[in-house]
Amino acid sequence: MADMNEKIAQLENFIMKKCLWQFHSRAWDRKNQNENILRMTGELLCGETVNTDSPADRCYWVDAAYLADSFREKYDWLASMGKDEIKALFAALKERMDFVTVDGSLNAELTDPRY
Repeated sequence: MADMNEKIAQLENFIMKKCLWQFHSRAWDRKNQNENILRMTGELLCGETVNTDSPADRCYWVDAAYLADSFREKYDWLASMGKDEIKALFAALKERMDFVTVDGSLNAELTDPRY
């Protein structure tokens, strides 16, 4: 079985290749997407109820549902993980995605106050 860093790398690779939401042009948009989509994906994988009260929640949920379905299909090791492990995995994945898409990005446009 893959260790935590290998699992994060596999999920990150899937997101970077298959999802467009990580390419928003503002840092706060990217962080919001990372936070909400990845949290909801973890909730779905844990069989929890996801809040879809607001239009933004429903938008995040669509991406999260796609990820949860894709991850279940592609990464069979998820089925052997407990809820706490999945929550820890997705918290670490969120940190990684924040670094890759915002904090470690060289794209100056992300922090341009006029944009």
